[in-house]
Amino acid sequence: MIAEQPIGIFDSGIGGLTVAAAIKHLMPEEQIIYFGDTAHLPYGDKSSAAIQAYSVKIADVLLRKKCKIILIACNSASAAAFDLVKEYVGSKAHVFNVIDPVVDYVREHYPEKEIGLIGTKTTVASNVYANKIEGLNRSIRLQSLATPMLVPMIEEGFYKNQISTGIISEYLNHDKLQSINALILGCTHYPVIKDKITEFYANAAVDIIDSSVIVANSLKGYLAYHNLLVTKRVKVSSDIFLVSDFTASFEKTTKTFFGEQIELERYPLWE
Repeated sequence: MIAEQPIGIFDSGIGGLTVAAAIKHLMPEEQIIYFGDTAHLPYGDKSSAAIQAYSVKIADVLLRKKCKIILIACNSASAAAFDLVKEYVGSKAHVFNVIDPVVDYVREHYPEKEIGLIGTKTTVASNVYANKIEGLNRSIRLQSLATPMLVPMIEEGFYKNQISTGIISEYLNHDKLQSINALILGCTHYPVIKDKITEFYANAAVDIIDSSVIVANSLKGYLAYHNLLVTKRVKVSSDIFLVSDFTASFEKTTKTFFGEQIELERYPLWE
């Protein structure tokens, strides 16, 4: 395993692009290979067994692409499949998730505070955040709320209009989230609507915890520690974007995040 090998990133759709974009901004010399499992989105309403099957299949694709890191850029998959993917990958690559860096961030910055979490049904039902935060022994109180309509809304491109404002407000006005000091965006899709969430809390002292930036910083530190960080590259290899099925919203969103037209390669998981 050498530093010049690419970073593999996968998600059910466009959500992981928030993490991929943050990684490229922080480490532009790194090559990324992104897999959006658009044929099976959203993961948030799938069974754990289904998510595990998709995740292992994608991990196999990224291993064949010689990735040094496999980043599960999806909270639902991180909750349901991290241990299984890690076992499957073994020593062939380092496996990274998007939950542990956020939990570490909460430990450092919010002891004895009340924290809100919004995420998919799978993420919230898994209690992965609740269990990890309780294990910190920092007297942090977590209020979790499943917000299942947000991912389809984002994937369908409705996140910029009044429909999205109404849905977001309906969720954030929930009783569980009324006394929080900070809100974890517990799905990598949600940074896409971070501006609208910030606007909702304009008159309240609620910090928005954006996992994409936290994960990118944590990954950079991890790569540096393991001597896997590219320090100099004569020619940056082109990033690769794979999808299990073409969607117009995915193509449009990649262009938004990366500032240029991205060529997508269809890579069905099963055919």
